Amino acid sequence: MFGSRIRSKRQEKELTIRELAEAAGLTTGFLSQIERGLAEPSITSLRKIAHCLSVPMFYFLMDDIHSNLIVRKDERKVIKLGNGDVVFELLSPDLNRNIEMTIGRLNPGAVTCEEPLTHYGEENLIVTQGKMKIQIGDDFYDLEEGDSIYYLSSVPHKIWNTGEGQLIFISAITPPEF
Repeated sequence: MFGSRIRSKRQEKELTIRELAEAAGLTTGFLSQIERGLAEPSITSLRKIAHCLSVPMFYFLMDDIHSNLIVRKDERKVIKLGNGDVVFELLSPDLNRNIEMTIGRLNPGAVTCEEPLTHYGEENLIVTQGKMKIQIGDDFYDLEEGDSIYYLSSVPHKIWNTGEGQLIFISAITPPEF
């Protein structure tokens, strides 16, 4: 799914597989497998690749950029990570706006990433279902349905589903980064 877009963007940037792999902290073999569709990157790996290529993560799912105002629920761009325990859907029409909206779904016990991640900008999210633990820097917060939190995305952050059911949250990110 991501492989051909990663390869295309890497070649556009005139990077070798080795150069991109080193910049992203991955092995050349693993990156080659991703590009050929033989391996799925973790969210951490995909974010590192996107950062090195100077594009948001959802760039790898974008087809032709439309100027649509409406995103139909059955037409959302979707990133499924791991065995599908973590799913993100793009609610914004595209990534050429000042804000990006996503909906995240985590199965019980799932976590968004291995290590807390950072990116430029600001983030505001609201829990619409379930229970969340979120780490922002050295601090941990427990949120439940209806709770929201705002933070600078440059501070390392990570999300866990601590409930017995699915965790669903909506996130607004500016500028588009995910």
